[in-house]
Amino acid sequence: MCPIQIKMTELEIYIASYFGIINQNELSKIASLFVKTDLAKADFLLQSGNHCDVLGFVQSGFLRMYSETEDKEITQWISTKGSFVTDLSSFIFGNTTKWNIQALSNSELYIISKLDYENIKNVAPKWAELEKLFITKCFTAMENRIFSFLSLSAEERYNLLYEQNREIFNQVPLQYLASMLGMSAETLSRIRKK
Repeated sequence: MCPIQIKMTELEIYIASYFGIINQNELSKIASLFVKTDLAKADFLLQSGNHCDVLGFVQSGFLRMYSETEDKEITQWISTKGSFVTDLSSFIFGNTTKWNIQALSNSELYIISKLDYENIKNVAPKWAELEKLFITKCFTAMENRIFSFLSLSAEERYNLLYEQNREIFNQVPLQYLASMLGMSAETLSRIRKK
């Protein structure tokens, strides 16, 4: 007798990879809480000064998370296919956001509202434990990024980002990558020429 093979959707695969082991029934129920949303290039998922009430999963495209100061824009991150995107502080604690999240290309996302996100605990009994793991992964990624800014040269930061997110280097304007790497566009151009 052959075991029944259940084909998971791409969203279910990513949810399982981010949040840990969830049985297939719970995984399907969680995935059903996400709504497919298309963003055209330059559309905003979130604008600063508002409250973030969604968590998005990027199915395709590129989204830039950035903030504006008096004299410049600061790119915090470029989200790519297979990543979650939100202002975590605003989403979890209800703070006003300082971040904008804007599509750099036509993008397809799966969005879950804060209300539906909070109801996941009713679908998956171990959700508190899984959510803790997810938040820990987010925190660890932030720690690693801070460490790279404090310990690596501009060229080493560039090489690390290139190794981890090669696809963005031909798809995202260089000034956004430079800002995300904490360097000027001129420094990035010089490094790229090497």
